[in-house]
Amino acid sequence: MGTNGVLKLRADDVIEKAKHEYEKKLAPIIELMDSLFQKKEDLEEVKKLVPISTWHRSIRYKTEKSWSCQRRVVTKVCYGSDGLKMRHVVTSLPASKIPPSKLYTKKYCPRGEMENRSKEQQLDLLADRTSTQTFQSNQLRLWIHSWAYVLINAFRQHCLKKTSLAKATVGRIRLNLLKLGARIKISCRRIIIAIASACPYQDILSIANKRIKTIPNTG
Repeated sequence: MGTNGVLKLRADDVIEKAKHEYEKKLAPIIELMDSLFQKKEDLEEVKKLVPISTWHRSIRYKTEKSWSCQRRVVTKVCYGSDGLKMRHVVTSLPASKIPPSKLYTKKYCPRGEMENRSKEQQLDLLADRTSTQTFQSNQLRLWIHSWAYVLINAFRQHCLKKTSLAKATVGRIRLNLLKLGARIKISCRRIIIAIASACPYQDILSIANKRIKTIPNTG
């Protein structure tokens, strides 16, 4: 849920702690910059290098009309170079079973990550395009998109690990590695795919090609 005045007021002490912690980490950097430069330099870029201070807190909250009772709201407070940012998660899990920081990072964030994977299939592979007239053809189209996602995800896990595209989205992998202009030559013994020498991802393509060859053929 979004931030409102009541939630912000009840998390005021946590906001002050996050702000104080961030300013404490920033202070030695400002002191160092002042000692190295005679003129006062713009510290905005330097501030971005300082880790964001993150705090969590449980709040009992009830809306004026829509909620019939008080509920537990876990608030995440982040303070950094961009100022204050707050997120709130409503939960029925009691604080005695799971603390606020663990609930947010171990329960809520993985659920959001699962939704991101669904969005990858829908937006990057156009899995939501079920515009044909029959149920069977739409079902077949959805299967094909699902197979494509499984293949690209396996390619990402096995062939792109420890590269700059190890955590890339399906859309980025398609754009940078698959949607390339190439010259294809087919002979009796082999298929040669020649890409431009200026391709910025040729090193990653070479690594992925070597790793594909090591995957056992399961038949």
